[in-house]
Amino acid sequence: MASVLSPSHSIISHYSSLRHCCSFPRTFSFLRLFSKPPRASLISSPISTMGSSDTLSEKDMPLGLDASTVEEYSSQSKLLLEFTKMPTVDKAWAFKSDNDNTSKAMFLVSQTNLLANKRRKSILSTHISNSGDQTVEFQWSPFPIEITGVSTVVPSPSGLKLLVVRNGESESPTKLEIWNQCQVEKEINVPQSVHGSIYTDAWFEGISWNKEETLIAYVAEEPPLPKPSFTGSGFSKKGSNEKDSDSWKGQGDWEEEWGETYFKKRRPTLFVVDISSGEIRAVEGISRTLSTGQVVWAPHSSNGTTSYLVFVGWSSENGFQKTPRKLGIKYCYNRPCSLYAIPSPFQNESKNEDISTVMELTRHGLSSAFFPVFSPDGNYLVFLSAKSAVDSGAHGATCSLHKIEWPSDGVPKPELTISDVVPVVMCPNEESFPGLYCSGFLSNPWLSDGSTIVVSSVWRSRDAILSINILSGEVSQVSPDSDYSWDLLSLDGDNIIAVSSCIIDPPKVKYGHCTAKLGQSSRWTWVEVSNPLLTCSDKIKSFLSERNINILKVPVTGPFDGLSSGAKNPYEAIFASCEESASHPTILVLHGGPHSVFTSSYYKSYAFLSSLGFNILMVNYRGSLGFGEEALQSLPGNIGSQDVNDVLAALDYIIEKGLIDANKVAVVGGSHGGFLTTHLIGQAPDRFVAAVALNPVCNLSLVVGTTDIPDWVYFESCGKEGNNYFSESPSVEYLSLFYQKSPISHLPKVKTPVLFLLGAQDLRVPISNGLQYVRALRERGGEVKVIVFPEDDHGIDRPQSFFEGFLNIGVWFKKHFNK
Repeated sequence: MASVLSPSHSIISHYSSLRHCCSFPRTFSFLRLFSKPPRASLISSPISTMGSSDTLSEKDMPLGLDASTVEEYSSQSKLLLEFTKMPTVDKAWAFKSDNDNTSKAMFLVSQTNLLANKRRKSILSTHISNSGDQTVEFQWSPFPIEITGVSTVVPSPSGLKLLVVRNGESESPTKLEIWNQCQVEKEINVPQSVHGSIYTDAWFEGISWNKEETLIAYVAEEPPLPKPSFTGSGFSKKGSNEKDSDSWKGQGDWEEEWGETYFKKRRPTLFVVDISSGEIRAVEGISRTLSTGQVVWAPHSSNGTTSYLVFVGWSSENGFQKTPRKLGIKYCYNRPCSLYAIPSPFQNESKNEDISTVMELTRHGLSSAFFPVFSPDGNYLVFLSAKSAVDSGAHGATCSLHKIEWPSDGVPKPELTISDVVPVVMCPNEESFPGLYCSGFLSNPWLSDGSTIVVSSVWRSRDAILSINILSGEVSQVSPDSDYSWDLLSLDGDNIIAVSSCIIDPPKVKYGHCTAKLGQSSRWTWVEVSNPLLTCSDKIKSFLSERNINILKVPVTGPFDGLSSGAKNPYEAIFASCEESASHPTILVLHGGPHSVFTSSYYKSYAFLSSLGFNILMVNYRGSLGFGEEALQSLPGNIGSQDVNDVLAALDYIIEKGLIDANKVAVVGGSHGGFLTTHLIGQAPDRFVAAVALNPVCNLSLVVGTTDIPDWVYFESCGKEGNNYFSESPSVEYLSLFYQKSPISHLPKVKTPVLFLLGAQDLRVPISNGLQYVRALRERGGEVKVIVFPEDDHGIDRPQSFFEGFLNIGVWFKKHFNK
């Protein structure tokens, strides 16, 4: 199902393209302990001698555990802690100094704080010395500086100022702090009556400094709407204060929210703050049917007095037949959106301008436009489009890149011409550019020629860094062509700061030099940067040092009738293997979506499972991102059959090559990956030793009436025509079709022991879906274990939930492979 997850933190990654990526050396050296399993068990633990817990009496046994598994929990938890405490780089910024050969950089780093159940954030700075002969030196500050209670930080364009946002909890005010290089210049407290929390979620999020660094535009939740008041005498016409003891606030009319992860978020709204005065003004004149986001400042108008804001707007009237319905939007690129322009509320008030005139810039022929960014000279407005997703109904699809020639007078007009830069790729040739799968831009993504933009994008089963010339449309792969994945962090002039990793090799900071002219013929040299950011323990290095990774091409098996050319091309599977892999158990890992992808980038969760002695096989079945639009669009209407067959074919393919043992395979997946997991144990009941499903889609006929994205059920079950049938009150015929395509229809054949991990606050696949399947399975005597996380949503990504969840996954698989 449409994912809402950030892969580096979520239990099952659905959108692996959104985080750090890399690949791995072909040869390794891992614990000899695993080359031949002991006779007593199919798989042994590399940490079984690391310590033992005290013997527990039966009455002291933790809930859900028995004496035979307590030691396994204790030993595995020690290893999982090693993986959990590794820091990650969330963002980075580079700033030029007066010396052409030196610059400064700032890294935003986070680390799990299990006891607080939060991510601890810190900033680490460095001086970069670049001699110009492809050598570079990073001089790091001695310690990171923790930033407690900070929601986000945004440097100004010059790098001389820093905005620090502290969103208040409950009814507390939001705080805006403006820092210079040594102190706080300004602190602004924003009460709830002005606006709620500022959006920092990388979708609605939009925080933008103007060129003069005097104003900041941002997106925040509109202030609460008035609610009815009541006293002991009944309704109060005068209202009441929250602190009044003889009255209370009623609820008033219910208003839709934006679905999964947007609890109590009704309407993202534009605001601008004047840094000098501290005054905050809402941007007036935007229809209440629009939710706004991703705001940027446009270049100045020729008279220099009018500043415009460009932003993305999503209509709340996106339900069936344009009814008012805020269908879930998190990672759903199929929601129509457009670019708009409006004057800043801070203008020269002597001018008789209508400062509330909003203009739609991308109205004609383009149903999607987002992540706007201006070229350095201000001549072009460049943006991404998910038109293929909106027009088809797929929640994720191949993107396109477009540009608008910005008027020379700086005044936007509603009839501006839109030009294609990178069109949708339908059927890529083998190894050629597969299309654009980009989740956003840096705040300054431009090389010095002013026409080349640098982005991260999925390239089949890898994350890659691309350069795109917006004038010629030329696309070049900047990162090396290997099994590594690469993720862009920041530009340092014409050089690139990135991270590189693979599933079983933690991220490393890399610095890229362009050694020839910019363009398709340019060459890039990469050097590894010694740094304190992404260090891992010697224990982890030892455990992972003998793992191998390969990206396997899996041929499509027939029938081919009615298939497009792209749907006949091979798909891929990522195989992270132990030495003598056939003697080790294998975990088959399935991504959600279904229109997302597993890339070869590092996942602490699967590195942990690999370190326990498991092979990891991740299948990017047809319908995944990164392989062209025809292959992606072959899946809708065929879920539960084509995707299931692709996974089984990939499994057979690797078995036939002698790489794994067919009798030692388990399966795990979340969301649509959980849909596939429960389908597989029903359709192929003798092939899996154990299974784990996280917030799985088990019964489409139930989920269609409870999910925040019911259109997903119609589209994936019926194909593109499902958009014509979408209704909030499905007919008996469609409910029957949904049931037939669901895993629950195969439940009577299930023999495999299954562990379910469920988030009680999940709006995407509500907990009722998993519990219905669990109860039906128990009714038939099936072996099932359930863990419910009361405060978690679809991602189950709160630190304590992640830890407990993956600890249980590791123990569950070890238990059943050792039977």
